[in-house]
Amino acid sequence: MTGALLVSTKPATMEVWRRELLALDPALDIRLFPETGPVEDITAAVTWNHPPEDLYRYPNLRLLISMGAGVDHLFRPPGPPPGVAVVRLVDRLLTAAMSEYVLLAVLRHHRQAEIYRAQQKARIWHELPAPDTENTRVGILGLGTLGSDAARKLAALRFKVAGWSRTPKQLDGIESFVGDAEMIKFLSRTDILVCLLPLTPSTRGILNARTFAALPRGAYVINVARGGHLVETDLLAALDSGHLSGATLDVFEIEPLPGEHPFWGHPKVIVTPHAASITIPRSVAGQVVENLRRLAAGEELLNRVDVTVGY
Repeated sequence: MTGALLVSTKPATMEVWRRELLALDPALDIRLFPETGPVEDITAAVTWNHPPEDLYRYPNLRLLISMGAGVDHLFRPPGPPPGVAVVRLVDRLLTAAMSEYVLLAVLRHHRQAEIYRAQQKARIWHELPAPDTENTRVGILGLGTLGSDAARKLAALRFKVAGWSRTPKQLDGIESFVGDAEMIKFLSRTDILVCLLPLTPSTRGILNARTFAALPRGAYVINVARGGHLVETDLLAALDSGHLSGATLDVFEIEPLPGEHPFWGHPKVIVTPHAASITIPRSVAGQVVENLRRLAAGEELLNRVDVTVGY
């Protein structure tokens, strides 16, 4: 590539990124933030949660690469510099890890694991009614790469799976709902709701009181997308009223989740620290290097994001 590549993420993993990228292209000039060298050198950046305003310091920046499938961190104000291309990572290990987490969360609730765990703690031997998988309705909000994979794997376990998306999607064996007009119908048939939407202005706060009210009483919510999708006070109210039976949350509006937050101690909430699907540099380094080659050659980029819609 022409120019230097800026790498910016948690300090503990930046050296890993450098090593894996250099293993594929030893000629790369890699700068680890904040040691950028002359800002004019930087022509591409691979980042996660980099300060958005800092990207405007690099006059020759042409490409932003998100270190994950999500790109909302790049669209926080002031957003990407004008004219800079944005790409995301689509990776089999990222996709597989997300589906593993979703299946774990669905099955843990479906097989009543938390109730049995509480019974064990109380030394209670009591058999609960058998769960009916073929009549348990899972709804996936978002049928992109991650949502589609999770939907197929849940359907393979014989759950009744449906998906909702902004634009029409067709997946074998998956009932599809499209747009605002079909949202309530989708929610009303959903016992376990999984959010895998991209975070955009139109999806921010989509997990709200109106959404929860449209779900059947006793429904369960799983959010593995972004914390900005969830109106936290609305979820707490729906849980405390008994309308929702519980929630598994991996993402939060403020991360790390503050120690005083009510989610930590809520008996119906399972918290994990944004760990559902973590990028493994070894698995995606080739994709990054290929996009750098394409950038230098003026070719079409892999997994380019439409900056007008944010995904």
